Amino acid sequence: MGSDGATFVLKEENYCHYVDENAISPLWKGKRFPLNTCISGWAMLNRQSVAIEDIYTDDRIPHAAYRPTFVKSLVMVPVRTSDPIAAIGNYWAKPHQATAAEIQTLQTLADAVSVAMENVRIIQELEDRVRDRTAQLEMVNKELEAFSYSVSHDLRAPLRAIDGFSKMIIEDYQAVLDAEGLRLFNVIRTNIQKMSQLITDLLEFSRTSRAELKLSPVSISALYREVINDVKRTEPNRRFRFTLKTLPDTAGDIALLKLVVQNLLGNAVKFTRPKKIASITIGSRSEPERIIYYVRDNGVGFDMRYADKLFGVFQRLHRDDEFEGTGLGLALVQRIIHKHGGEVWAESRLNKGTTLFFSLPRRE
Repeated sequence: MGSDGATFVLKEENYCHYVDENAISPLWKGKRFPLNTCISGWAMLNRQSVAIEDIYTDDRIPHAAYRPTFVKSLVMVPVRTSDPIAAIGNYWAKPHQATAAEIQTLQTLADAVSVAMENVRIIQELEDRVRDRTAQLEMVNKELEAFSYSVSHDLRAPLRAIDGFSKMIIEDYQAVLDAEGLRLFNVIRTNIQKMSQLITDLLEFSRTSRAELKLSPVSISALYREVINDVKRTEPNRRFRFTLKTLPDTAGDIALLKLVVQNLLGNAVKFTRPKKIASITIGSRSEPERIIYYVRDNGVGFDMRYADKLFGVFQRLHRDDEFEGTGLGLALVQRIIHKHGGEVWAESRLNKGTTLFFSLPRRE
């Protein structure tokens, strides 16, 4: 601009704060003045630029404040004209009539400063929100840890006691209990086992929610082969037809992805129980940005009108007397896949089987 000085003035409530300056001799850096007593305040209050060739002929200038300085002429422009938050000014030691181009240049700089200051404000707000959110998450995690400890110790202990005493009564007092009494005690033990399994699933769900991903190369095929072999050992009296197609490897948390495989295959095994031969196919398809894996069975299926409930916590589409379960398995699958940046969904028809899909993003 060819000027002899420049200043940046920040609006602070009803004051002008001369935050910084670059001039041939000191001016007012670090000082504060009421908005209505200085020319920078006039530019902000009136939301317009001002150019003065001779400051001593303009009554908007506090002449006494300028006499000790070199200033003879000036230009002052507001930063953000809609709601000014600052001002930028230039000073000349000799009389100078600022041109329209000079004023426009200074206003362009002021507009750039406005954008920069708004960005800083937004970033500060985001950082504050992140800090608040982080603090909240840390508090929730501590509460979850306390809850997990309570579930593990405070709930399991009385359950074990009830189960143990029920078993003792069945064994030691069979002679004095009729058939109905024995049946009722067995019902108690069965429900205790269900409650124990529910606690185990809840703890697994809680741990998985808090676990950090440990990415490494993963062979999905190897995970399925391992789980298939486990199924054959634990279900020796059932007839299975497993078809394991060639599956591409991926990158992920191997421990968490094994839980996904166990739950998806476990679902297929459970819901094909009414079939003479359980037919289960495991395959995949590739897309540019992701790999989609699926497990298809010929089981009982479900009505797709209720598909939105399938992956909800404690949501079940079949009665307890039809198929066992706590309603946490597929919720756990969804949580793990979402942590990996993927998706999970299902396709099904009543009595025609179900296909469960999950996708994983391609990673090196």
